[in-house]
Amino acid sequence: MRAMILEKQREALKLVELPMPQPDSQQVRLRVEACGLCRTDLHVVDGDLKAPKLPLVPGHQIVGIVDALGAGVEGIRLGERVGVPWLGGACGACGFCRDGQENLCDGALYTGYQLDGGFAEYCVADARFCLHVPDDEEATAVAPWLCAGLIGYRALRMAGQARQLGFYGFGAAAHLLIQIAQKQGRSVYAFTRAADQASQDFARRLGAIWAGASEDLPPLELDAAVIFAPVGELVPLALKAVRKGGTVVCAGIHMSDIPSFPYALLWGERVLRSVANLTRKDGEEFMNMARGISIRAETTIYPLERTNEALQDLRSGALQGAAVVKLS
Repeated sequence: MRAMILEKQREALKLVELPMPQPDSQQVRLRVEACGLCRTDLHVVDGDLKAPKLPLVPGHQIVGIVDALGAGVEGIRLGERVGVPWLGGACGACGFCRDGQENLCDGALYTGYQLDGGFAEYCVADARFCLHVPDDEEATAVAPWLCAGLIGYRALRMAGQARQLGFYGFGAAAHLLIQIAQKQGRSVYAFTRAADQASQDFARRLGAIWAGASEDLPPLELDAAVIFAPVGELVPLALKAVRKGGTVVCAGIHMSDIPSFPYALLWGERVLRSVANLTRKDGEEFMNMARGISIRAETTIYPLERTNEALQDLRSGALQGAAVVKLS
């Protein structure tokens, strides 16, 4: 099969021929239809996330058709379409797993990081961590749901019942989450780099009440803010924008250092918290919600051999919405 592999961090992926993977016990093999890209892929390739399995097939927003079953697989059939998210496995026995917090498991394994992912014609995955996805949608439209949607949904839940909601960074996750927020009757305020007029216009087109530079204050105090951009300098700016008792949620797996800031920005029972990965329950809830409200991803499609170009477009901020690799 053809695959894009990472041999060394901070280097481009290479298009290679690899042996067809075979599913072990509890695994399924997928013929990959599409695999979304997100900033976590950049963090793996660019070396922000340390010690990946190398060589590695990245990619963790996978949609594909099951074409082989390992021993012991239950609940998934040959020919079924499933999705493979970032969380690829957990120990199932630790206190976190027993308490429904498998996203915090110290033995967790991640797709496209410790496990080969979806920038390939085929992949294998633990059937217990695969998600049922719609088979009446284009695979390229569903792929961004598997991370931008899922982890964004967890971040939105962490924001509580906030009615006035800020999004710092308006990319793949924010453009999906604004659709959920609107259905829930929330108002969204979008913050981008000052010069990024295109993203501000994109946010307004999708229904943002206001869009401006990250350094700007919105026209009213926010109940909560979600930071999607991996930029630590945004934390004090977001704290300044939320009301007393408000919440700032850091949604990424990696962020640059947060600068010192006066205690007054946190005082007033403001809450600063992070989001770590996702759980299978998050996935099931999000898939049901996404089907019910017809979430639409706006995508830029790349063939497998142009994955490096897709990563560079994402790195440079040249994209609106989500980038997806489509397999022929």
